[in-house]
Amino acid sequence: MGIEKMTMPQLGESVTEGTISKWLVSPGDSVNKYDPIAEVQTDKVNAEVPSSFTGTIKELIAEEGDTLEVGEVICSVEVEGGGSSEDSAPKEKEATQPEGKTAESTPQKKAPAKKNESGGKVRYSPAVLRLSQEYDIDLSQVEGTGKDGRITRKDLQMLIDSGNIPKAGEESAAPVQEAPKQAPIKDAPAQPQAAKPAAPAPNVPVAPGDIEIPVSGVRKAIASNMVRSKHEAPHAWTMMEMDVTNLVEYRNSIKGEFKQREGFNLTFFAFFVKAVAQALKEYPQINSMWAGDKIVQKKDINLSIAVATDDALYVPVIKNADEKTIKGIAREITELAGKVRNGKLTSDDMKGGTFTVNNTGSFGSVQSMGIINYPQAAILQVESIVKRPVVMSNGMIAVRDMVNLCMSLDHRVLDGLVCGRFLQRVKEILENTSKENTSVY
Repeated sequence: MGIEKMTMPQLGESVTEGTISKWLVSPGDSVNKYDPIAEVQTDKVNAEVPSSFTGTIKELIAEEGDTLEVGEVICSVEVEGGGSSEDSAPKEKEATQPEGKTAESTPQKKAPAKKNESGGKVRYSPAVLRLSQEYDIDLSQVEGTGKDGRITRKDLQMLIDSGNIPKAGEESAAPVQEAPKQAPIKDAPAQPQAAKPAAPAPNVPVAPGDIEIPVSGVRKAIASNMVRSKHEAPHAWTMMEMDVTNLVEYRNSIKGEFKQREGFNLTFFAFFVKAVAQALKEYPQINSMWAGDKIVQKKDINLSIAVATDDALYVPVIKNADEKTIKGIAREITELAGKVRNGKLTSDDMKGGTFTVNNTGSFGSVQSMGIINYPQAAILQVESIVKRPVVMSNGMIAVRDMVNLCMSLDHRVLDGLVCGRFLQRVKEILENTSKENTSVY
């Protein structure tokens, strides 16, 4: 028998950590390779983590609610065959020395032992240990809010944000246990350095009746990406009004038959996405990204579409949108939106976006300025279609179906001229969409 370790997998291109939202197994459970063992939430996706081994769950090292970096150990599995006697040793002994250190190395700093409610030693997750060592937090003085009083990463983050960090004395009479040490983090300095204090949280008074809502990992990721986009990309904004009366009449005339035949709705948004994909093919400069010393013009036209839930915003991707029909795009929009709302979106569904189209008109907006989906160069907001009196070319006034398309652009990559021409082309495509000129198949 041998002991193998399962680590936090990388569930996306830029994902660096994940939160164990739910364990699907317990110590002693038998698992086969590829069986799901945990549900993990990242800043991009919720996903099930499959077992890398066939065997018996030995120990759940991370608790539900713990956030761990990619590569950190989440559990151990006892497998048949292989492994030495050291492989089967208790985790505390196995982890007392960091990778690459010898037994003669200087003893490492120890974490104070705590007792859980059953009288056993409390084990700290790798994320908790890392934070406690980085900020010199005395764990024996921290009250945990996790299961059986276990200290979670959130408990330490709250202390760090508040600035009220309990420090250990120079000497302690309390018994100590060996703290599992982490393998050296890549690019970390050889010697410990004083931790930089976290930015203080705004001092927001909380009155009776106010509701405090914890910030989820997804919400933190959204905030971080939006702040980065606004700080790094000089945003410019432009809007163009379009007459989509013919498009509205065409779509309304076939939507019933389409739904009956295909089994999903033909939305206005599918027409807009198709028009954007076609215009991007003709103006590839818009389909670019800023890369510091160069601009990368992407070959594939992969359109990110914003899909909102009650508490988060996801941007799944329609890949090679320029090669798809309006029907194909409508199908993908339906499928991706369903995955988001059912929690089934995968990391592959989120990869590779080159330009974002946001259907802000779905909740009645007529004008908005989007924040660019970093590192893309632009985002287009499709506003609500509304009936308005319009002066026609012959001087007559008529009621027409009008829509605003609002575009935010990264002025390092794009200028007003090319963006204006791009929007004019989108306008031309949409205003000429009709039963005579357009097929959804």
